[in-house]
Amino acid sequence: MQHTSKLPNVGTTIFSVMSALATKHGAINLSQGFPNFKSDQKLIDLVSNAMNSGYNQYAPMLGNLELREAIAKKYELLYNTSYHPESEIVVTAGATQAIFTIITTFIKPNDEVIIFKPAYDSYEPNVELHGGKVVPIQLQASNGFKVNWHEVKAKINSQTKMIIINSPHNPTGSVFSKDDMLQLENLTRDTNIMVLSDEVYEHMIYDGENHQSACLFPDLKTRSFVVASFCKTFHNTGWRIGYCCAPKELMQEFLKVHQFTVFCIHHPTQKGIADYMQEPKHYLELSDFYQKKRDLFLNLIKDSKFKFTASKGTYFQVLDYSGITQEYDVDFAKRLTVEWGVASIPLSVFNSNNLDNKVLRFCFAKTDDTLKQAADILNGIY
Repeated sequence: MQHTSKLPNVGTTIFSVMSALATKHGAINLSQGFPNFKSDQKLIDLVSNAMNSGYNQYAPMLGNLELREAIAKKYELLYNTSYHPESEIVVTAGATQAIFTIITTFIKPNDEVIIFKPAYDSYEPNVELHGGKVVPIQLQASNGFKVNWHEVKAKINSQTKMIIINSPHNPTGSVFSKDDMLQLENLTRDTNIMVLSDEVYEHMIYDGENHQSACLFPDLKTRSFVVASFCKTFHNTGWRIGYCCAPKELMQEFLKVHQFTVFCIHHPTQKGIADYMQEPKHYLELSDFYQKKRDLFLNLIKDSKFKFTASKGTYFQVLDYSGITQEYDVDFAKRLTVEWGVASIPLSVFNSNNLDNKVLRFCFAKTDDTLKQAADILNGIY
């Protein structure tokens, strides 16, 4: 059988490659972004209770109403803004499905989509799958991966349909400031440009900073989808449950596609999370929880040959290894896994033209013992 691939340049993701390598060689896996500690037993019990209480049939297409109401309350509490639970919030099969559906709904052939690189690896193929053109803007390690908004302005034209942002940013751990968001709002004002704001790490932001959600900026909110993740927030990456919020007129279009992809999401999980969110501390305390892990990890490796600037958000830390070797980052990441026993993610695979800044991404969403074991190894590399 002969066919023409719609994604001819897409292969196995680096996450699969590095995790498989870690498993094969028994390495400590700080590559893929998943916690290796137990989920909150209370949440597991609430989901189990939902199953035992009969929440085992289709949920409403938009999601369990109690969960959508809990999400709406969260936005009122944190951002003093509102999304209507009956028309502006949809529960999805993880943030990745929300991103795919948004792009599927709105991107047509030859539409241009601005993406900041290094970028989460689902953005670009999703755009290409629908005939869109990716317009990459390369962020630089040398200035802390800050956006050059003059460059963004220069890339905007009549074909620009969407700008995808991600803050806190995976893989670099940087965050958008209030000024960044105001610049974005001003650049898109009085245009037809949509914003897809990937905010899955919104509850992991450090050193007293506040998350600058797209919904905080009134004009920006009118043209934005905000995407979030319960998987990341509540340490259950295998549950694949997230959600998105947007103005009613945008969400009506989103639902036309959503109904023919997944239609609805695992009902008892939705009910369990809805009950769990009645106590806001379950997401309000996350920044402190992960900052302690970040600080522990960085304190443990402070005398190593790796250089770093402390991550401002996410549960990832970028380490500069240029003081150790000038190897290509993919090669060094593989050697670090095979020979030393710690797996990480090289950033060049997310950059334009595989730009190699000699940095690797490490996940610190691990037990303290795991971080200590990994640090002992990293400290011994010269």
